[in-house]
Amino acid sequence: MDRPAVVVLFGGRSSEHSISSATAGGVLRAISRDRYRVIPVGITRAGAFVLEDDDPDKFRLDADELPEVIDNGTRILWPEAGGDRVLRVRRADGSVDDLGAVDVVLPILHGVHGEDGTVQGFLDTLEIPYAGGGVLDSALCMDKHFMKIVLQAAGVPVSPWVTVTRAAWGREQERIRRDAAALGLPMFVKPARAGSSVGVSKVAHPDELDAALQLAFAEDDKVLIETAIVGREIEVAILEGRGGAASRASLPGEIVLTTREFYDFEGKYLGGDGAEVVCPAELTDAEIARIQELGIRAFDAVDGRGLARVDFFLAADDLYVNELNTMPGFTPISMFPKCWIASGMSYPELISELIDTARERAST
Repeated sequence: MDRPAVVVLFGGRSSEHSISSATAGGVLRAISRDRYRVIPVGITRAGAFVLEDDDPDKFRLDADELPEVIDNGTRILWPEAGGDRVLRVRRADGSVDDLGAVDVVLPILHGVHGEDGTVQGFLDTLEIPYAGGGVLDSALCMDKHFMKIVLQAAGVPVSPWVTVTRAAWGREQERIRRDAAALGLPMFVKPARAGSSVGVSKVAHPDELDAALQLAFAEDDKVLIETAIVGREIEVAILEGRGGAASRASLPGEIVLTTREFYDFEGKYLGGDGAEVVCPAELTDAEIARIQELGIRAFDAVDGRGLARVDFFLAADDLYVNELNTMPGFTPISMFPKCWIASGMSYPELISELIDTARERAST
């Protein structure tokens, strides 16, 4: 039997372009070539779809030189909806080659124009199966404001917050300062639609609010100001159930901070000191059960599909959901794979799980 063709799609137009490219390096290194025929497709920062080299080392995570998709002159020609699903590439010299029929796309994209439902809608329009979240859950979880509203409606505890638009900040600064002050100090300021801790600041004094908002507005026109929850940072990995089964939760992991104020971009990806990813976390059986149950509830509340990482604050009084990531960091050292590895599933098996779940969903 011919191997199913999997398009590994990465890069993109968001500020998380390099992290997506680094994730691609890990996936390309681990995906089973015995089971799948792999077609690497990169999206440049300008939004061009190009045929990439099947070379994991090209996209390894290097703190001194972050990987990226460079325009090599090729252009991916996507199949027409209702057609034969044959992918084609136009070479730099103008010639066109067939790459064969596509069975599934693995979109390992982070941030806007990829993790927000836009690429998912594009693939739905072309009737090409794809792994991971769909349009609705991707869009909801990319926008932290609406994600919190949905979780609240489902009875899932979230940290108190105020949402501020750039336009409102220009008109009503004093009112917004009062609303923020009511949240107490310290507080966090973050873009509503960004990830990887880009544009996030911890505010310990009211005088720091303006600069924090300025940093967040550089990423998004909508920003959240949140109460800082004092507690342990716990994360759990969720996978969609197969064959009508319920969603599944991994053993939880923990972000252990020593010298960092919060788990920022450097701590996550560049090997900065002061932050450690520990999985499984040291928790009681009751805490593990509660985290897994609430993680699945949150995933189901947003109509989750494929996978998600649910991030919590385990405080003295309650367990709070911080956010859901529908395409979490997926490098071999990221929390999502580490949680499933600790739960008995290898990194290559996890990649196959996502691909096979998408193919099964498309066949029903």
